[in-house]
Amino acid sequence: MSEISPEDEAAVFESTPGQAGSPSTPMQPQKAVEGLNQKQGADEKTPNTSLTPSKDKHSSLATPAVRALLKELNVNIEDVRGTGKDGRVLKEDVHRFAAARSETVPPYPTHEIAANSKTKGTSFQTEHTIPLTTIQSQMFKTMTRSLQIPHFVYADEIDITALSSLRRRLNNASPHSQLQGQSQKLTYLPFILKAVSLALYDFPLLNARVDTASPDKPQLIMRASHNIGIAMDTPQGLLVPNIKSVNNLSIAEIAAEISRLQSLALSAKLTAQDLTGGTITVSNIGSIGGTYVSPVIVSNEVAILGIGKARAVPRFDDKGEVVRKEIVNFSWSADHRVVDGATMARCAERVRGWLEGVEGLLVQLR
Repeated sequence: MSEISPEDEAAVFESTPGQAGSPSTPMQPQKAVEGLNQKQGADEKTPNTSLTPSKDKHSSLATPAVRALLKELNVNIEDVRGTGKDGRVLKEDVHRFAAARSETVPPYPTHEIAANSKTKGTSFQTEHTIPLTTIQSQMFKTMTRSLQIPHFVYADEIDITALSSLRRRLNNASPHSQLQGQSQKLTYLPFILKAVSLALYDFPLLNARVDTASPDKPQLIMRASHNIGIAMDTPQGLLVPNIKSVNNLSIAEIAAEISRLQSLALSAKLTAQDLTGGTITVSNIGSIGGTYVSPVIVSNEVAILGIGKARAVPRFDDKGEVVRKEIVNFSWSADHRVVDGATMARCAERVRGWLEGVEGLLVQLR
């Protein structure tokens, strides 16, 4: 069906009275040709006042700067009418031509842009709006608050060669192959969480939170339980459930709790109890990749630990001989409003000591 109305259709096909070839002024073919020749002759006598570029012998001359501009704007110098001496093309001429060309480009339908962008390069960009998910909205609010905190970042290498050897022995030993009735193998994370918890006994400030209810008189709220959050990558996005009272759990119990929270996170069944009450966070981004990280503190905490990917590297031993070592990078962030650099460094050193001297860590278990 035509989208043009009968009235519009009539207007399209109606000719102006007196126009050659119109019904009101019939014209024989021979006369029509003569009229056309006369018109062409008149056109040849009329001076050319259009913007057609000059074909002067100097019109293709241009400075290197102008030629660079021509290349940048994808303009052919032969298409530009030069206004410089002897018809030379100037920068202003190029810009004027490019602007006029842009104004004459017809609108490009959005659906055609999308179709063409799949098959060939195009200078047109397509955009569309999507709302944030519930988790993204919450992360947006949390991180916006967190980035108001002045961060102090401290990073160091941890030699986990001895820890790696112990972990393999425990996983291969039949009495320890089942953790709390589960077949989950021990990873490095339970040992790290326990080492952080032991260090918090000596540096309780890092388990506190800042109370700014009275901006003129902020204070610290000290917390006894070590509820350590673990950042998890889930199908719904980043979630940070926490393990309650890590200070009262064994390494096997910590491993079982990590497994439980991971299962709930993957099935989107974490509860508010699992997600609230954290006192310090550990982000094991190394399980995905990366060596260094600059973790962002959660607003109701004063410290966070980011763990890089474990890797084998050559190192010199006490005899000067090259040996194989397993190294992982720890990156700490602390709230510099209340935590000074020395405190953060000492706590990080204490954690490193527990993990590199893993026998001492086991002796401290309750």
